[in-house]
Amino acid sequence: MDVDSALVILGIFAFCGGLIDAAVGGGGLVQLPALIHALPQHSLATVLGTNKLAVFAGTLSSISTYLKRIKIVWALLLPTMVSAFIFSFLGAMSVSYIPKELMSYIVFVLLVVMAIYTFLKKDLGKVHRYIHSGKREILLGILFGALIGFYDGVFGPGSGSFLLFLFVRCFGFDFLNASASAKLVNLGTFSAALLFFVPSGHVLWNIGLVVALCNVVGSIVGSFLALRYGSGFIRIFFLILLVFLIGRMGLSLFFA
Repeated sequence: MDVDSALVILGIFAFCGGLIDAAVGGGGLVQLPALIHALPQHSLATVLGTNKLAVFAGTLSSISTYLKRIKIVWALLLPTMVSAFIFSFLGAMSVSYIPKELMSYIVFVLLVVMAIYTFLKKDLGKVHRYIHSGKREILLGILFGALIGFYDGVFGPGSGSFLLFLFVRCFGFDFLNASASAKLVNLGTFSAALLFFVPSGHVLWNIGLVVALCNVVGSIVGSFLALRYGSGFIRIFFLILLVFLIGRMGLSLFFA
């Protein structure tokens, strides 16, 4: 496959990844495998760094759309973002030490649990209740931010979906507010990871900028759909995404 054809294919995957990520998170599980397949001559760290550049651009563009329409619970979000930022940087530094196969099995199990729970709880994420940002909620936010931030720095794909689920399940957000909040936390994790990947030379700028542009276009479309059709649409889209990801990961883990 020549370079131009590879870029076109990567652009299509990046558009789809940006669209999915802006609505429900998890777009990296569409975009990252495409980059790994297209760039076999480069190290995993370089592929991850290039992917982070693209998803950072896409997330930044979708957040600007969400902030105009969604009221953010900053008292809870800011500590979560700081925690996620710090641990994402630590995770990026640990890329070469974490066994990716073990991480894949853990993510697969978590996706199955999330899908079953979301399917069974029909009213989950339909109503945005008042969020009491007390010490308990802030500590939980810091804990979740640390865990998901570290995972995002080490590997990344699916971190937005995990955040969305946690905001709905643990803090009572509806799916629309949870999606917007997850984007803000992810912006911190992507920024922190890039602070490691860029100075260490693990970003392919020519490819990364093309993929980033396509990701931005997909993110704009995804955020428009989410805001236009609301939490009910996001819940259904979220379930479809989880089933797709479970199937994709299951095939690669157990039948490869």
